[in-house]
Amino acid sequence: MDTHQKSVSRAATAVAGEAPQPNGSDQRRSAALGIALMAGSMLIIPSSDAIAKYLSGAHSAPFLSWARYVAALGFLLPVVAVAQWRSPEPLIAPGQLLPQIIRTAFLVSAMTLYYMAITHVPLADALGAYFVAPIVATLLATLILRERLDWRRLAAVGLGFGGALLVVRPGAETSSGTLIALASGALMACYLVMTRATAKASSPLSTLTLQLALGIAMLTPFVIFQWSMPNRQGIMLILLMGLISAASNLMTISAFRFAQVSTLSPLVYLELVGATALGLVIFGDFPAPATWAGIAVIVIAGLIVVAPRRKARSP
Repeated sequence: MDTHQKSVSRAATAVAGEAPQPNGSDQRRSAALGIALMAGSMLIIPSSDAIAKYLSGAHSAPFLSWARYVAALGFLLPVVAVAQWRSPEPLIAPGQLLPQIIRTAFLVSAMTLYYMAITHVPLADALGAYFVAPIVATLLATLILRERLDWRRLAAVGLGFGGALLVVRPGAETSSGTLIALASGALMACYLVMTRATAKASSPLSTLTLQLALGIAMLTPFVIFQWSMPNRQGIMLILLMGLISAASNLMTISAFRFAQVSTLSPLVYLELVGATALGLVIFGDFPAPATWAGIAVIVIAGLIVVAPRRKARSP
């Protein structure tokens, strides 16, 4: 079996069942696969956000989040049914329900606070505050998961955050909205760490299914009082948004089965690269020089993470 076939096999195993147990060169390949999955997820997420932004004129933020979860779950259920038929095991391992509830609560709370923040402050300010998430996640992973924090990962996180600031150029004033966005970023960091902590206990397919179901349950009380019926075009866009969301979340969850939080968290900044590219291609928004500089810094941060380490020379 060649290297490509082995990589595909490891990816399929991670999505469908138990995580592989790499060692030596296989461990390095697994980390590279985790980086590729995380980078791909961050680059396609802005497509879903762009659809949500387009629909936000007619629908509330809680409704759009709820509808995205419902659509994503609709796409995922047939896959889950086939997987359960082939391997009739419990969807969630015993003792994992509470950690998955806490993990999903972090995600739903983070996104809800973020939507609250952008109603009070400019989007740039909110994004600048929100992108503390990779830094907090890296530090939490060091304290809680005992991950090793070397200079490469620390430099990547710092550079990525600096690049994000160049892209969004937040204002200097600190308001309640900015503080809410900071809280959102901290909660997103907790979600990333919990995803890593629970990644090997359940398959990504099982984890995502429960995440979507719990998210729908948590958002339903808010949607009841903010219900709005989408038209035909809106339904099609919601379905597309759900498909993108399901794919990106599955890639993210799978990535944490292959690589550590401190390795993957700087790649969260790639979401800005995807958003910039999408704005340029679809909306014709040509980035300012500072934006291009920020993107370059983010790319450098990513290269620091993925660049192979030099082996120590033998004496």
